[in-house]
Amino acid sequence: MQVLIVEDDAELAAAIADYLSLFEVECDFAYSGSAGLEMARHGSFDIIILDLMLPKMNGFSVCQTLRDQGYSIPVLMLTACDTDADQLEGFLAGVDDYVTKPCAMPVLWARLQAIYRRNNPPSDTLTIGPLKLDLRSEKACRSNQPLKLSPISWKILELLARHSPEVVPRKTIEQHVWPGGQVESGNFNVQLHMLRKVVDHPFDSVLIHTYTGKGLCLKEVQE
Repeated sequence: MQVLIVEDDAELAAAIADYLSLFEVECDFAYSGSAGLEMARHGSFDIIILDLMLPKMNGFSVCQTLRDQGYSIPVLMLTACDTDADQLEGFLAGVDDYVTKPCAMPVLWARLQAIYRRNNPPSDTLTIGPLKLDLRSEKACRSNQPLKLSPISWKILELLARHSPEVVPRKTIEQHVWPGGQVESGNFNVQLHMLRKVVDHPFDSVLIHTYTGKGLCLKEVQE
């Protein structure tokens, strides 16, 4: 997630960015309304965190100008101005959420995630190299060839695809696929063999990788 923080309090802006970095959020900064407006126009941001009382141009004007010029980038207004009239003016100017200071960092992060989800609905398709999964129909194909998967094979493949290219621990797979996570080792290995037989064996490259002591990973390895 790329976030633009428009805030004239440099220490607060840095504190917000430090906290968001824990979730791999990248932040850029503007310390006046006019600078924030220019960065929003020419940058590529997922969300703007916008203060109201800013030098040169207040937050309402920044947001209203963006909306008037056709920019739909989501805006979360973060301000100490907490009256109903202030909040109403903010929403009329086009902000997506209005949060008053002081705000706990976990709450701010939750509000940012909510805005992001509303503007970036999950796709019905997952693609890992030549492999495509249609989450709605629960069907998969590789190199445009349909794959015949059992219900258990689909569950394992979907989980690996959602976490790709990360390694998924075997215990996590067991808990996802089998109620209570109770499965015999032999059964797990049989199911994994069946999945590999469909996904990998007919093709020239391997997508399902085993990391001993760690788990499984679904990824395309470039040679």
